[in-house]
Amino acid sequence: MNNVVLIGRLTKDPELRYIPSGTAVTRFRLAVDKGLSKEKKQELESRNQPTADFISIVVWGKIAENCANYLTKGKLVGVQGRIQSGSYDASDGTKRYTTEVVANQVEFLEWGDSTNRPSGGYGGSFNDSSNNFPDIEGFHPIDNDDIPF
Repeated sequence: MNNVVLIGRLTKDPELRYIPSGTAVTRFRLAVDKGLSKEKKQELESRNQPTADFISIVVWGKIAENCANYLTKGKLVGVQGRIQSGSYDASDGTKRYTTEVVANQVEFLEWGDSTNRPSGGYGGSFNDSSNNFPDIEGFHPIDNDDIPF
């Protein structure tokens, strides 16, 4: 079983590229809090050590385009996907190893300003489980008043 669920903040704006076939691919990095106690967090901060893990995320297709268009540095997102590892030979002849999360669902947990917000909503979810990628304009989240509990 290879399943990852993360919630974190983007460390910089996402980078969108297209592979030769025309498929979009977006990469970004999430800062995911380590969940330390207040005392341990203060101790690490005083020694200039990180209190978060920095996880590389890759997203494909329409989800990649939506992430690139609507996410920016500092935004809170949830990601569901799988861990992928690989390696390559660097230009200096050394072997480099990579680990990243290939996301198949990205939840926009924070929109920021209203200029990028879809009408009628406060968040968004994009996934590739059905290969029917929703357009951001067509997203209509459930209003909390409609939830029966």
